[in-house]
Amino acid sequence: MNPERITLDHETPTHHFAVLLSATRRGARLARYLSTQQLDSWGWPYGTDVSDAVAHLVAELAANAVQHGRVRGRDFRLRLTVIAERTLRIEVADARIDRLPAAADNCELPLPDGESGRGLLLVGALADAWGCDSSDSHTKTVWAEILLP
Repeated sequence: MNPERITLDHETPTHHFAVLLSATRRGARLARYLSTQQLDSWGWPYGTDVSDAVAHLVAELAANAVQHGRVRGRDFRLRLTVIAERTLRIEVADARIDRLPAAADNCELPLPDGESGRGLLLVGALADAWGCDSSDSHTKTVWAEILLP
């Protein structure tokens, strides 16, 4: 995990999107769909490297929120923010503050025929930086950032 953020907190976002989704598989699929739709409206069309990377990152983070962060009756939040047209930040917040993701460099490699355990490895490979913020006492936010072309 590379905890160093790319964005500068004092910069104003040029694009911002946020939505609450049900902590279900359907909600996770909708998160992926909405993220690529939003990117397309901002000028990063479907099928581009940016759109494809974001689709994979959102899919993994949303699936983790549903599988490992679900609390009955609580939604998860997807947030996309573009900073100065150079960095895209993806945030997925869930209600399980007691279950933090393991750092990618501390993750055990999954079994070759295993059906799970590759999500954070994929996030680490696709993102320029990623991490977890658990400073809020009610949610944890797993974030990933990519540099925009």
